[in-house]
Amino acid sequence: MPTIRTQNDENNTSPDLALQKQHPLWDLPVRLIHWLILLLLPASWWTAEEGYQEVHQWLGLTLLLAVLTRLCWGIVGSPQSRFRDFVRGPKDVLAHFRGGPSTTPGHNPAGGWSALLLWILLLAQALTGTVNTDDVLYTGPFYYVFDAGISDALAAYHEIIFNVLLGFIALHVASVLYYERVRKERLLKPMVIGKTEGRVGTGPAQPAYKALIIAILLAGMLFALLELAPAPPVSDYYW
Repeated sequence: MPTIRTQNDENNTSPDLALQKQHPLWDLPVRLIHWLILLLLPASWWTAEEGYQEVHQWLGLTLLLAVLTRLCWGIVGSPQSRFRDFVRGPKDVLAHFRGGPSTTPGHNPAGGWSALLLWILLLAQALTGTVNTDDVLYTGPFYYVFDAGISDALAAYHEIIFNVLLGFIALHVASVLYYERVRKERLLKPMVIGKTEGRVGTGPAQPAYKALIIAILLAGMLFALLELAPAPPVSDYYW
């Protein structure tokens, strides 16, 4: 007896849909960087508070590397990781707040700008840390790149930016809870396993090794800059 196939069966078994189901919403590099930053921030705060300045410095440089890698991945990474997928104009942001549908399965228009602002703050936090000093035990690796007045002015923003980050992170967590609990949109699950019901990527994920290559190249450039950074004046060793 021949098998009778309905229109729904044809739709559900179409090659395009089967292929689309394999596309992750968030690829492995996006997820790893997200959770790495989550670990680095409290660790950086704790080491600074406890006076482990050398460890604090390396955590800060690792944070800088992670953010730079994510920004590069926003240009060459998988579909939903790219800025062009989720950075939208004011019209789309306003439409989202009015209840309009999102045009991408990734970040909604408001969430896209929120993520971009978070990366900018993290980048500023890490960069200002490289020119920070406590005038006693710690001096950032790039403190002597600039005139002392410029470095001190930049370093003054290090704590200010961190306080802004705390407020922004609190808002971020509250937003995630709102979307999870009230709007029933699963945001945590895809950030853990890459996908969730009803939300899949619009294209194949880029191989994770490409992000690793980017991170290695950036680490090499950062190490070279550290080697080229001017040393403290001799008088600073004998104060």
